[in-house]
Amino acid sequence: MTADPLLEPLLAGDRRALARAITLVESTRSDHRERADALLADLLPHTGKSVRLGITGVPGVGKSTFIERFGLSLLERGRSLAVLAIDPSSKRGGGSILGDKTRMEELSRHTAAFIRPSPAGATLGGVARRTRETMLLVEATGFDTVIVETVGVGQSETAVADMVDMFVVLLLPAGGDDLQGIKRGVIELADLIVVNKADGDLLATAKRSAADYQHALRMLRSPTAGWTPEVTTCSALAGDGVAEIWQTVERFLSAVGEKGMARRRADQARAWMWSEVGETLLAELRKHPGVRKLVAGLERDVEAGRATPAAAARAMLQAFHGR
Repeated sequence: MTADPLLEPLLAGDRRALARAITLVESTRSDHRERADALLADLLPHTGKSVRLGITGVPGVGKSTFIERFGLSLLERGRSLAVLAIDPSSKRGGGSILGDKTRMEELSRHTAAFIRPSPAGATLGGVARRTRETMLLVEATGFDTVIVETVGVGQSETAVADMVDMFVVLLLPAGGDDLQGIKRGVIELADLIVVNKADGDLLATAKRSAADYQHALRMLRSPTAGWTPEVTTCSALAGDGVAEIWQTVERFLSAVGEKGMARRRADQARAWMWSEVGETLLAELRKHPGVRKLVAGLERDVEAGRATPAAAARAMLQAFHGR
């Protein structure tokens, strides 16, 4: 088989080829899917050399401002950065604003940085279905740091923890009883908690919040062997404490070690395989002719209370298996 025409340009660091390749892997067309699989197989030996960071936080916490300020500090260190920003998709129209790139205007102008917004689509967990594959593409293109910015809609933003080396959670300054509202879902997966907006009148509150979170983390088991989760404060707007976060990342990588990181990525690859199996099977189920004939009637029966959702699901599966 001849090599894909995008292969050599990608390995040479061509930005246009990278953008086209990402569009290819995000496509749902079957012929595009086959081409994307073949391209990724050829690129695989050239991937895995970057530092992968996942960043999440509720809307308004300042993720884009933080990432831009943090990214600029990485470029000053001589590193290169790819930001994969996931935007929420409308359940009604299916569209997405994809505004993260406009919010990182200064970072987007640098030649050593690449920002790609993608719609989350129907995928849950704050990421897009092809985020992992996009990560491989930017690594093969030569970026040594990859940041995945999640949708940021609440406590379900946990899928990114299964695809990155270090999971960072941004939080707003909050004190006292506000901590009671924190669910364990995101916090217990965090390798680093950053309390943002630690400036002006909120500085003292942010410091108290950081101390409270640090105390709360002692009651949770560390998600990463060899590393004790840390809490710090910063002001992404003023730039205070942002550049120093890379030092924490370096200490994290040193503590986990090469063997620990290799084991973590191997576990993530296995989880990725099973996730792909589940999503592919669901897509095949929806397209199956026998299932499509039954769907409308089964939905009406479930809505009217004439059948349970479990019974309707079994009927679909039987049709899928040709029984």
